[in-house]
Amino acid sequence: MLCARWLGGLGAGVAALRPGRAGRGGFAAGIRVRRVSTSWSPVGAAFNVKPQGRRLDLFGECRGLFGVPELSAPEGFHVAKEKALRKTELLVERACSTPPGPQTVLIFDELSDSLCRVADLADFVKIAHPEPAFREAAEEACRSIGAMVEKLNTNVELYQSLQKLLADKNLVDSLDPETRRVAELFMFDFEISGIHLDKEKRKRAVDLNVRILDLSSTFLMGTNFPNKIEKNLLPEHIRHNFVSDGDHIIVDGLHAEAPDDLVREAAYKIFLYPNAGQLKCLEELLSNRDLLAKLVGYSTFSHRALQGTIAKNPETVMQFLEKLSDKLSERTIKDFEMIRRMKMKLNPQNSELMPWDPPYYSGVIRAERYNIEPSLYCPFFSLGACMEGLNILFSKLLGISFYAEQPAKGEVWCEDVRKLAVVHESEGLLGYIYCDFFQRADKPHQDCHFTIRGGRLKEDGEYQLPVVVLMLNLPHSSRNSPTLLTPGMMENLFHEMGHAMHSMLGRTRYQHVTGTRCPTDFAEVPSILMEYFANDYRVINQFARHYQTGQALPKNMVSRLCESKKVCAAADMQLQVFYATLDQIYHGKHPLRRSTTDILKETQEKFYGLPYVPDTAWQLRFSHLVGYGAKYYSYLMSRAVASMVWKECFLRDPFNRAAGERYRREMLAHGGGKEPMLMVQGMLQKCPSIDDFVSALVSDLDLDFETFLMDSE
Repeated sequence: MLCARWLGGLGAGVAALRPGRAGRGGFAAGIRVRRVSTSWSPVGAAFNVKPQGRRLDLFGECRGLFGVPELSAPEGFHVAKEKALRKTELLVERACSTPPGPQTVLIFDELSDSLCRVADLADFVKIAHPEPAFREAAEEACRSIGAMVEKLNTNVELYQSLQKLLADKNLVDSLDPETRRVAELFMFDFEISGIHLDKEKRKRAVDLNVRILDLSSTFLMGTNFPNKIEKNLLPEHIRHNFVSDGDHIIVDGLHAEAPDDLVREAAYKIFLYPNAGQLKCLEELLSNRDLLAKLVGYSTFSHRALQGTIAKNPETVMQFLEKLSDKLSERTIKDFEMIRRMKMKLNPQNSELMPWDPPYYSGVIRAERYNIEPSLYCPFFSLGACMEGLNILFSKLLGISFYAEQPAKGEVWCEDVRKLAVVHESEGLLGYIYCDFFQRADKPHQDCHFTIRGGRLKEDGEYQLPVVVLMLNLPHSSRNSPTLLTPGMMENLFHEMGHAMHSMLGRTRYQHVTGTRCPTDFAEVPSILMEYFANDYRVINQFARHYQTGQALPKNMVSRLCESKKVCAAADMQLQVFYATLDQIYHGKHPLRRSTTDILKETQEKFYGLPYVPDTAWQLRFSHLVGYGAKYYSYLMSRAVASMVWKECFLRDPFNRAAGERYRREMLAHGGGKEPMLMVQGMLQKCPSIDDFVSALVSDLDLDFETFLMDSE
């Protein structure tokens, strides 16, 4: 889940919500073991009690956010930013005066690191800190770093220092694979900014980049903007379902779970009614992306965006989506027929299936068949138990444990944030995860992983430990019970922890390719793989205990939960294929053959099957077109890879230490410092084809493997 704000070049190493780039392992053996700390405490208990004593620490030394001394007050962002900018100027001079060689790449990475250490942190603080003064100071720091990135992206002398290295075949051949890849990534990012073009075209590229950033920001805001309609245009008996504003009704979403068909229909037609300004913004955004791609040497924006990914090019993506759609077709028709029968049963007067129906009726079918009421499961999933479950899993698979560490005064932005030390049984401390898990006013509602500091090997031989934040929106504990998670919340926790462990276990030489800073269609693999563990009874049985009685979660309840997820899963996947295909067409050959709405209608009917509703424009609410432009397919491809890894390596034994070590060595350690397909090959011991990816996804819709294993015991 991420957003591309930076203009390429050195800024591509700066990632907040978007998996950026990553690097190669192999340094753990040469790094000094970090000592354990006597202040660490067991992780499960730490999450089932309220934090104690932090408010009373009136006289302790204030360390600053994340232990950065300057950030004990909002003004510190200015100090940290100025310090980073001064260091940047010195490093630019060094890069330009150093003879080409491996040292050039090290200097570039240090340059990237000095900017990222302020910008990544500020990117998080500007949206998550409860105090406006901190948020504003962080926003200003982001703007300043962004301006410096833009300046560096147009620094021809800096570009030429890297070009000299990559133009010398003997020098390139002498580089180790990771250093060569990182040099090429820096060059690729530079050239996206058009620095290799003549002066006039270079200015055009910079202008287009700036315009794309502005349009992206405007479009993103518009995707959530509510629509208004006069009250008297809505039937009186459904008006109470919406927010009232004088003579108008405000519709701010699709109300997909509303039991009343008319409420869902009204919400769909009103919320998706086309807005002329938003339509113009999208058309301009797509057109400007296409112009930039062509200017820097690509035939389409999609060709540019897919460079270095698992898929490599849009032709492969479309082949993947078309083959998947063909394989899903019969199953999707059966799902729609099942949903249609349920609609007819509950609403005989109006049984035609419409796009606003599947989410609601598939939920009704699940509830009727499997009795998976979340309140039945929550008592078994206290937050402390779930954290202990993760601790057990990582200990068995990877020899890694979590320990709660008391943060210093001023180190965290809210008193309920927990700090975890991630510790390996022989390598010692690997990094820190700050857990911002609980709901609060003005906190963003998405579940996210943020890189605060990337790992890298420093010049003195020490390893710069990674620091990340996991942000969830869990309910607070009450007087009578700890925080209790629904099955969906538990799965989300495992998913986000997959990202965190990718960051913790990446042992790359270069910060520019640390952890999740890797191609988008690979970045979701570790997090989706964790969902398979979260749905395996053998894993769940290690930790799911009733918070009052200590009773284990019964096996048949886990079985029902797993089976319920298969209900209408083909139709859900078909919807994702439709979205991904639409994204590819929008970022394909320009000028587009037809309007974006006509393309939506045509693609929906071909790749989804439910009719387009006149006077709607769903694409204007498609926020992923900003952060995942031409890459929306990534979630499906990552799921395919994760499914194959699960079945090949962990299905027989989810605690297999040898498989866990191979997973670390082949996939997690490299970040983005190795071609993603080579990492997949190393893990699976074969090179998967498009047909293999499709088969993996489709087989997940069949018999639940975990249930099969349970029933056969």
